Amino acid sequence: MTLSIALLAAASMTAGPVKPAIVTQTVNSPAFKAAETILRNDHDRFVSEIIAITQTPSWPFGESGRASVYAEMMRRSGFADVTIDGIGNVVALRPGKNRKLPAVVVSAHLDTVFPKGTDVTVRREGTRLMAPGIGDDSRGLATLLALSRAMDTAGIRTDRDILFVGNVGEEGPGDLRGVRYLFEHDVRAKGAASFISIDSSGSGGIVTRGVGSNRYHIVFNGPGGHSYDKFGIVNPMVPMAKTVVGLYSIKTPAEPKVTYSASIAGGGTSVNTIPPQVFIDVDMRSTSPTEVERVDRELRAIAAQAVAEENAARSTERGKVSVDFQVIGKRPAGQTNETSGLAAIAAASAQAFGYESRFIAVSTDANVAMSLGIPAITIGSGGKGGAEHSPDEWIDVATDDSVRGLSVDLATIIVAATTTH
Repeated sequence: MTLSIALLAAASMTAGPVKPAIVTQTVNSPAFKAAETILRNDHDRFVSEIIAITQTPSWPFGESGRASVYAEMMRRSGFADVTIDGIGNVVALRPGKNRKLPAVVVSAHLDTVFPKGTDVTVRREGTRLMAPGIGDDSRGLATLLALSRAMDTAGIRTDRDILFVGNVGEEGPGDLRGVRYLFEHDVRAKGAASFISIDSSGSGGIVTRGVGSNRYHIVFNGPGGHSYDKFGIVNPMVPMAKTVVGLYSIKTPAEPKVTYSASIAGGGTSVNTIPPQVFIDVDMRSTSPTEVERVDRELRAIAAQAVAEENAARSTERGKVSVDFQVIGKRPAGQTNETSGLAAIAAASAQAFGYESRFIAVSTDANVAMSLGIPAITIGSGGKGGAEHSPDEWIDVATDDSVRGLSVDLATIIVAATTTH
């Protein structure tokens, strides 16, 4: 996930004291209390699975090794139906009492942001575990295993099927490709009642607004030539510069939040050469699909105008300048109702265990389901953690705090898979 749920919670909108009766009934039931005890008794195994998952490298587009390990972990956790789909997602079904009802999909992502060759050896200092990717999202993957075992051992059967998924491609360049594929090709996901992503440490932060984004590698081409001998011909650096300046003249509303960034620039061959090619990388984001597309249209118009101006201002004897927008990534925006249904269940579950629940806006796997009109949220895997997306990433696995966070996730999933909520 791009930003930590735990870190963002403090700067987000506090959820009201929503307490659907079914949440209270669930967490106070003997079966749920038994499941909590099982989570506590199973905690050492949970921690060992976090470590094993973390120490199986899983770089962008290199998740297959971890997928194989995770599939075997699912089988050892009691799943009878475990498959790896066409894009590499690990999918396991926990059957409900009524197989005709739409399923609940619960996911955690297999990939990390770190490149192939990164040292993923876990270091331990007391209850603190440190390694790249350990919280984002090894802990989430292990959470799925621990929750399913707790439900099985406590004899909890949900009304709906629960489709547990370890998916590929959540982080940056993956562009949510695993969950996109799941919703395009798996009939159980296509007709899902709801979608819950478990991502990063912490509890109480509930992603209900998916930040959509368009990302481009924008290439400006020209004829190029010697800076002295060919002086006067068109230079693609000029429209590139005008495009960056123009981008930052685009107006944004106070609400919804809209952002853009020209983040990387490059090109050219030498200091004494008019460059034949230069480029910029651009990112634009909002929870509003309409706003993302507006900024996209305006930027394209700015770039086209800058190219036209350069071709009119200087010689095109050796050729004209042109611009090419190459897609780096496109993430759909969306939102889940925060006053009832799935979001209210998650907020009430967090509050039941003493957490302050907050609704936040982040880009996660839940974006895809939201964009399809399926109620979707992303919640944390419990405990504490920090320094995500950095080599010194860490989590704390102190048992009491860890089990309390796992219990929030367990309650959310059980109630979501109950037809009477």
